[in-house]
Amino acid sequence: MPHDTIDLSFGRGHLPVRLADGLIPTIIRKRPLPKLRDGGEAVRAALARPVGAPALSTLAKGRGSACILICDITRPVPNRLFLRPMIETMLAGGIPAGRITVLVATGLHRPNEGAELAELVGDPWVLDTVRVENHFARDDSAHVFLGRTATRGTPVGIDRRFVEAELRIATGLVEPHFMAGWSGGRKVVAPGVAHHETIRTFHSARFMEDPLAVQCNLVGNPLHEEQLEIVRMLGEIYALNTVLDEDRDLVHVTFGDILASHDDAVAFVRDATRIPVPRRYQTVVTSAAGYPLDKTYYQTVKGMVTPLDILAPGGTLIIASQCSEGFGSDEFRAAQTRLVGIGAERFLATLTAKSLADIDEWQTEMQLKATRLGQVLLYTTGLDDEERRITGVALTGDIERAIAASAARHDDPHVAFVPEGPYVVPVHVPV
Repeated sequence: MPHDTIDLSFGRGHLPVRLADGLIPTIIRKRPLPKLRDGGEAVRAALARPVGAPALSTLAKGRGSACILICDITRPVPNRLFLRPMIETMLAGGIPAGRITVLVATGLHRPNEGAELAELVGDPWVLDTVRVENHFARDDSAHVFLGRTATRGTPVGIDRRFVEAELRIATGLVEPHFMAGWSGGRKVVAPGVAHHETIRTFHSARFMEDPLAVQCNLVGNPLHEEQLEIVRMLGEIYALNTVLDEDRDLVHVTFGDILASHDDAVAFVRDATRIPVPRRYQTVVTSAAGYPLDKTYYQTVKGMVTPLDILAPGGTLIIASQCSEGFGSDEFRAAQTRLVGIGAERFLATLTAKSLADIDEWQTEMQLKATRLGQVLLYTTGLDDEERRITGVALTGDIERAIAASAARHDDPHVAFVPEGPYVVPVHVPV
């Protein structure tokens, strides 16, 4: 059936793309997953019947304090569905409200405050009942240092509020992650509430250039292996992991031991997200997954890397990202400025000798994986002229014309569309 218009995730809505005559689209989406009829009931059932752990009501008894990690604003986690029942269970178990902290796992991202924090939490009752605070990776005094991982010697510093809590729970969203294989679970702990030296170590070129540090892969992935070591160093941790569909509706929730619950969620979503594609394409069109992931150019890089397996060498990758909040951190801006100033080859050479990556330069390094393979073309409405200059990629103000021009340039009318961006992982599997 022909498709006249294809909607790409863009901002809080969609960007309609009308196809030029003669183009032959292949649309790559997640396999459909059944929506949960009652998300709240599914959460309560998960808390009562965990994976590899007692029920939360049992875990809460006899504990004097608790810390719940939540992802920052860049992840569309349905916190409004699970924070209140989780906290109510803790209160019923005897943990005082003043000793329960909801900690935003910012990693090295900026804090979420004010109206944005209220949107993130999604429930005024939570904000009125317990402490909701941000993690600050650069505050040395806010961390407990646990030594180094045995395998690769990563220095391990974790937020004191999490380390010292008697009941520790990470929450998150399990989706493909272009470095760590899958998000959620152990990743919410590190880098989520890790010290900047911990984060900068396993974002160094030693890890980033490893061919196993890719989306949907946990076997031999050095980031995943370090995260597992860090979790084991900490000891008893539980996690609530969610899976969402393309409409951002809840399709799966699991609670329990942090490793077992993450494995359960990955097993549930893997085959729906990793989509076999029988050929490679000279033109691939994708998105940065819309809000909140496409708020910045920094996060947009994820959408450039995820579909590379189906981009033919020398092909054109066209990505739409609103970038409503602009470019990203000052450190990322500096890294991109350096990239544009000295070129890709010299930039990469500056990374390889470092044991500690400069903050956020790893995202520039990941962008190079896309630009080494083909041309990247960005459609955005949110960057100023200087920010556009330092993207290090080509830009277009007309995505429909850009698609038609790419098809003509490559003399190939077949165009692959990945409307949901990095939440879908196309994999080239020859027939």
